[in-house]
Amino acid sequence: MSPSPLKLEHAFDLLVEVAAPIEVGETALGSRRVISITGGRATGPKLKGSILNAGADFQLIHTDGLTKLEARYVIETDDGARVYVDNVGLRYGAPEALEKLRRGEPVDPSLIYFRCAPRFETGTASLRWLTHNLFVGTGARHPGHVEIAVWQVL
Repeated sequence: MSPSPLKLEHAFDLLVEVAAPIEVGETALGSRRVISITGGRATGPKLKGSILNAGADFQLIHTDGLTKLEARYVIETDDGARVYVDNVGLRYGAPEALEKLRRGEPVDPSLIYFRCAPRFETGTASLRWLTHNLFVGTGARHPGHVEIAVWQVL
């Protein structure tokens, strides 16, 4: 018997507000920067809440332009539960589009490959489904915020 095929179901969208990047500089692994997460919202059919002013996106930009992302932050649901988010991803595109992003300028999201795999932790029983499923996302970076559509893998 073959395994069942994967299905994706839209779970929620994230609008993550961010501060200006803190440039650490060139390291042996690439250019390192840290971007504070200052707020935002989770909206959608399976989760609604606010993104707390706690956390950051830790980025490593390789010489070929590939950016490895790891964002860690907390969502507080509309009913007061808290969910820890650890979201790893990749962002890549043409050099001129990536340079515009790095300067904080608008870039058409269709020009950038931005995919991620968020993981969640919570102590709230009604939200444990977040910890028992895999999720993938597609993202778009805008000046001052990031938008992520999160899909549950069924």
